[in-house]
Amino acid sequence: MGARALRRPPAQCPLADPAPRARPRAAPRDGDLSVASPSTSPAHDYEPAGELKIGQVGIANLRVRTLDVARLSAEMADRVKRAPKLFARAAVIVDFGGLASTPDAATARALLDGLRGAGVLPVALAYGSSDNEKLANELGLPLLAKFRAQYESTAGAATGAAEAAISTASSQPVAASAAPAKAQAKAPAPAAPAGQPGLIQATPVRSGQQVYADNRDLTVLTTVGAGAEVIADGSVHIYGALRGRALAGAQGNEKARIFCRAFHAELVAIAGNYKVLDDIPKELHGKAVQVWLEKEELKIAALD
Repeated sequence: MGARALRRPPAQCPLADPAPRARPRAAPRDGDLSVASPSTSPAHDYEPAGELKIGQVGIANLRVRTLDVARLSAEMADRVKRAPKLFARAAVIVDFGGLASTPDAATARALLDGLRGAGVLPVALAYGSSDNEKLANELGLPLLAKFRAQYESTAGAATGAAEAAISTASSQPVAASAAPAKAQAKAPAPAAPAGQPGLIQATPVRSGQQVYADNRDLTVLTTVGAGAEVIADGSVHIYGALRGRALAGAQGNEKARIFCRAFHAELVAIAGNYKVLDDIPKELHGKAVQVWLEKEELKIAALD
């Protein structure tokens, strides 16, 4: 037999090689602080989806003096009916501090339902005893601590005119609108130096705006629009039309007064005692008036 020829495998051509594969990146060793280049580093968004800020809020404090659910609900419904722009769907804190004992959860729920039916929105309980804290947990509501701190004496005894709460025991309402509660959200400011003027607002106060004068008078040189709010721990002077809300003596100063050139106010209050436009004689609408407190009764008279 003839010898068979041995065939060699064909030589591989370098041009026929497949595309080189990317080498896997070695896992970083401990202590390896190398930083990836921007082109290969994944993008991270460190901006929060929602921005939370703590600020002043408009809220009313309902201080319960007589635990009568039907009566409380009826009184609140009457307030909403007389001043719907102020009280309809208003946020309300329920304060059981005026009662001898904290109500049970069933009674408290009935009251909350009654208030909602009357047209307001209970959002919290006012801070009180440990029983009150337990009740808030059962109701699923927060507690607002020291809500009345700026309306009470240093001894802790509440003064009737300074509580800025909606009275439920008297036929004469003793209440603040939502606005006086706003003032307490801020830390008390030092009194203005002697001889210094109060806060002066030179531009109109428009709907949704609030101007607050800490421990001094407030002077508005123009108008206060409907839905706007001006508050002072002292007196309020308005040299234009008042169509919004004006609250003087927000910290309980019963000697504070309100003056305005054209009265169309949604609400006026001094040291927590308030009146809405429907409570004021028609002949005073549009007039220059002054508002003051006399024996816990709000008085309004024309200046002309």
